[in-house]
Amino acid sequence: MTLKQTMIRGTLVLTGAGLASRFMGFFFRIFLSHAFGEENVGLYQLVFPVYALCVSVGIAGIETALSRTVAEKISLGRKTEAVSALYAALILTVSLSFLAVLIVQQNTVFIAETFLGDARCAPLLVIITYALPCAAVHSCICGYSFGMQRTRIPALSQLAEQTGRILTVLLLFFLLRENGRIPSIQLAAAGIVAGELISAFVSSRLLFRDFRPSPRPGPIRLCRSAAGLIRLSAPLTANRTAVTLLQSVEAASIPACLKLYGMSTSESLSTYGVLTGMALPCILFPSAITSSVSTMLLPAVTTAQASGKKKDLALLISRAAGSCFILGLSCCLFFLLTGNLIGSLLFHSSTAGKFILTLAWICPFLYTNAALGSTINGLGKTGFTFLISTSGLLVRIASVFLAIPRFGIQGYLWGLLASQMLVSLLSLITLFTAGRSRKPRKTAS
Repeated sequence: MTLKQTMIRGTLVLTGAGLASRFMGFFFRIFLSHAFGEENVGLYQLVFPVYALCVSVGIAGIETALSRTVAEKISLGRKTEAVSALYAALILTVSLSFLAVLIVQQNTVFIAETFLGDARCAPLLVIITYALPCAAVHSCICGYSFGMQRTRIPALSQLAEQTGRILTVLLLFFLLRENGRIPSIQLAAAGIVAGELISAFVSSRLLFRDFRPSPRPGPIRLCRSAAGLIRLSAPLTANRTAVTLLQSVEAASIPACLKLYGMSTSESLSTYGVLTGMALPCILFPSAITSSVSTMLLPAVTTAQASGKKKDLALLISRAAGSCFILGLSCCLFFLLTGNLIGSLLFHSSTAGKFILTLAWICPFLYTNAALGSTINGLGKTGFTFLISTSGLLVRIASVFLAIPRFGIQGYLWGLLASQMLVSLLSLITLFTAGRSRKPRKTAS
């Protein structure tokens, strides 16, 4: 099977799973907003920056490095080294995730009050950290599978995670209601843990049944693989951590700046909940397609680069980015025409409809940036990815502190659009420059 056929097939599998998962998640968010209210959804969304920070420090960078390493080793016919990298990644990420659980749980009150600005987030933080070790196992197995350019395991584990999360929350919610107790938003955090546990179990079973990555590597080979992963993942982890820290500052500051605009604590959390729990998931729903493209693009770019197929590489990048841009334009038009209807019909919120109308303009840039960023990582230029992401985030943070106190949440939405446009421009400049540098110089005749 050619590289193009492998990527198309993998993208279709991931897209199908992603759309099904997001479809379930979309209506699950509607349930959360109706069952717990906009303010509680806002509290639930506040803890995710801390969870994302833990994932960035201990998991995400190693997963990306593993995917790139496996793709390179397989293209060179070194499957044993690819298997060794998987075991090394599992040891590193699981160890770091347990360390993160201990650190966060020892400081939940401090993090909730000082960093997130609301002590009610402390119980949610305690619960959600238990998902980290399971997320480590799940992520490593997915990274290995993506490097092999086999998407069956990631697709099935994604569906298992979403199904397990939703069923757990629904079961506990109605069980408590039957017993005369009032369910709290902590059920949503418990659902995250259940979903990751189920996903880790399913992905592990499928991996050792289908791929049979044996024999297990010896200590020396394992240490070499771990050293290689650390060396490759260090800049990725630093990039993701710095970006996530900025995103955390951004998320925690939005409710505080909304208070400066004149809103009460309840109103600011409700607005934040509508934005992050209703409008943004709606805008991101079609990105299941672009996410699948970008996921398959990284190992495909790495393989093409390692094989020296420059023409295939250029064609692959242009088609992937062009398809994502066209999808973004189509979604932009769709949300402009139906934004108010979606807000009132699905969420019973006119505010959500207004947010969707404004956010619709970011679709062409947001969807294309996913493919462009994955391509830059696949080429090994992770430092540029960090600079580009940071530039976009700084624009968003500036909009939080400068625009929200003056214009309200609308100022932040304008900042989102400006940041995505900047990221697109910088990504294109980076790829254009990288393409020119790869061209052989003409010698004087």
